[in-house]
Amino acid sequence: MKRYQSKITLLWIGLFIIFYISGCVSSRSGQVYTRDEARQVQTVETGTVESVKEVIIEGTKTPIGAVAGGVAGGVLGSTVGGGSGKTVASVLGALAGAAAGAVAEEGLTRKLGLEIVVEKDSGQTIVVVQEADVMFAPGDRVRLIQAPDGTMRVSK
Repeated sequence: MKRYQSKITLLWIGLFIIFYISGCVSSRSGQVYTRDEARQVQTVETGTVESVKEVIIEGTKTPIGAVAGGVAGGVLGSTVGGGSGKTVASVLGALAGAAAGAVAEEGLTRKLGLEIVVEKDSGQTIVVVQEADVMFAPGDRVRLIQAPDGTMRVSK
């Protein structure tokens, strides 16, 4: 009974890690500022939106998803069979779990984004990709906010 409980505990730990990963994803939103960007001087230019296209911003690909999946898969695999078959099932479960965990992490952290083409008032045309949390349309007047590190966001 104790062995079964420890396997369940390990499975819960693996699931917790996967959900923790999805909560720690940095934002690519035009409305979210990092802690480092707060109280920093940023430059502002204005322009007009020329076009907007929906894009996908890929999710994170850290080892954490694979490790969590590997732990969960190994635990589940160890419940199958006995003797050397149990060892083989544990290894195969860990490998399959690691692959599934990596795919799950990327999928859970993937975001819908916008590719926004803006003609600055200076005449220069630029493209900014950010999360699709604020909608833009051709002809919209916008502000282009550039942080000291070179990152830029489009704001209404």
